Amino acid sequence: MTPSGADAASPAGVSDTPRRIARVLLDSPLPQLDRLFDYAIPPALLADAVPGVRARVPLRSAGRTVDAYIVEIDDDAGERPLSELDAVVSPVPVLTPGLYTLARRVADRAAGSASDVLRLAIPKRMVRAEKTWLAAPAPDTPVIDEDVKERSAILLAGYPALIAALDQHHRVALEAPPRPAQGVLAGEWATLLAAAAARVLARGESAVLVVPDYRDQAQLTAALEQVVPPEAIVRHDADQSGPARYGQFLRTLTAVPCVVVGRRSAVYATAHDVGLVAIWDDGDPLLGEPLSPSVHARDAALVRQELEGSALIFAGHTRTTDVQRLVDIGWVKEATATRRTTPRVVLSATREGEHRTSRVPSAAFAAAREALALGPVLVQVSRPGYAPSLVCGECRRPARCAHCSGPLRASRPGATPVCAWCGRAAHTWACPHCQGETLRMASSGTERTAEELGRAFAGTRVIVSDGQHPVAEVEARPALVVATRGAEPLVPGGYRAVVLLDGERMLQAEELRIGEHCLRWWSNAAALAAPGAPVHLVGVTGPVARALATWTQPAYARSELSERAPLHMPPAVRLATVEGATPAVETALANLREDVTLDPAAVVGPVDVTEPGALPASRALVRFDYPSGRAVAESLRASVIADALRARRSAKDRGPRPRNTLRVRLDVAEPDL
Repeated sequence: MTPSGADAASPAGVSDTPRRIARVLLDSPLPQLDRLFDYAIPPALLADAVPGVRARVPLRSAGRTVDAYIVEIDDDAGERPLSELDAVVSPVPVLTPGLYTLARRVADRAAGSASDVLRLAIPKRMVRAEKTWLAAPAPDTPVIDEDVKERSAILLAGYPALIAALDQHHRVALEAPPRPAQGVLAGEWATLLAAAAARVLARGESAVLVVPDYRDQAQLTAALEQVVPPEAIVRHDADQSGPARYGQFLRTLTAVPCVVVGRRSAVYATAHDVGLVAIWDDGDPLLGEPLSPSVHARDAALVRQELEGSALIFAGHTRTTDVQRLVDIGWVKEATATRRTTPRVVLSATREGEHRTSRVPSAAFAAAREALALGPVLVQVSRPGYAPSLVCGECRRPARCAHCSGPLRASRPGATPVCAWCGRAAHTWACPHCQGETLRMASSGTERTAEELGRAFAGTRVIVSDGQHPVAEVEARPALVVATRGAEPLVPGGYRAVVLLDGERMLQAEELRIGEHCLRWWSNAAALAAPGAPVHLVGVTGPVARALATWTQPAYARSELSERAPLHMPPAVRLATVEGATPAVETALANLREDVTLDPAAVVGPVDVTEPGALPASRALVRFDYPSGRAVAESLRASVIADALRARRSAKDRGPRPRNTLRVRLDVAEPDL
């Protein structure tokens, strides 16, 4: 083996004729191995060793064989010693040239490894599913009926900018219609994206549709089944069994167009001649990849669109500041309806004479009572459970666990408080500040709210939907549906009224983007209301409330972006975190200052984050502008590799020690020191 080449290996025979070599990418988390290595192809494997297949190769430094992907095949006339391929694992070329290029580009942008990206894109091999796929005939080319084309054209007719983007492969920010769809249990946003996918599929191109969670995927799949042949819909998610997921992945490798629908990793899905990539609700944190190199689906989609030249749609009921920045610089165009329809939002406040601590003002209460005569009413609250937070009955300070300092919560009135972190029961709790022994419920979760509303609306059916009690849909008959944000069930035709509670509490969270998040939560809930149904936002004033009431979310995003620019906060600038052993962090920052011209205030920290009993550790933030992104990523990646090599040499000289202590993450959305 030689990296295009590193660890030189055992010599292969030297011949006058050029030998065939394979350049492979090792499936390894070690950053120093994130490059192509050359291996000689033995005569027995010449027919099977083709670009894209899985292989096993010897790694001399580790004394074992490892998994790899063959990226290229070439001739080599040199006399350098090369190790030989150990085996070709599968005859299926799962790594297409386009997927490798995308993984390499995304990894380089995020200072990560291409193998980590491919681990998200290519499922684990399932032998039986692979044999079944190899023996089956190629799928037929999907055919879109003329009546379906006509229905899709009618849906898209109200969005001329969207039609132009699909036909001319532009990038657009789509303001989705905030209302339920007709004839299918889904939002109209789903039918609109399905119509866009059908238009692309009808001309022989594939579409890749990415959503945050299984609820959105179910809506989009239901809408797609109305306009796209079922055999053309390909799922890309981890909810399937291993064989089913691998079989769906193999379907995308055929030269037949399809529509891929799935969650965040679906943005890397292979498909024939992709003509559309769409991201729904890019502000949802679920679209942020937690695994290294932690690339958001939005950023991966931007890289993919630049490489493939497809249409790119960012759709949502709100607009993130990240997409608004792209709109402001002209990289993304706006796509709005020729005739906008917006929900009827009412800002409900406590009236004169009402108790100031009343959770549901009289206006919202009356609207809910009136709407219950027609159908279900949605009540959105901030937290699940009965009493998500408790405070001291004397000094009103938050009640904390004596063992781990976690917040205490109660499951019902009179129940023993339990720590939300460690689960210990606080039988003999005493306030460390005032020595008080009584507890007071400081907030109401879904269960307590349902109990209170059940008493206020006697005889009305009450349904709770949260993370512990998920409900996908409810019937269109009178009921009070109490749900946490994001867990709201669907209703045929929509809710007859929506009441948004705990708004002030939501806005008090110490997060940079809490205003964006609240506006997204409330807008998505408002979009579940039936046309003309009232949406009451309780007890909230200010810019976020005005943006919801006037349905001007892009203006709010523009305002937020302008306020962050002078403060050098994302997304006005890019943000990276550098964390690890203190000497490694200091060395990485010193190298970065030498490699890149940064503002004197660009580096924040480092601060000490040493854990008890561990070696000294530090964390620093690095703020940089977008043109400097490539240089910053290259410098930090070089520091990660150098630190990994130092750790390896140290382990050989002085025994085992933690390796890869330096951790780098780019495009951090929430700064945290």
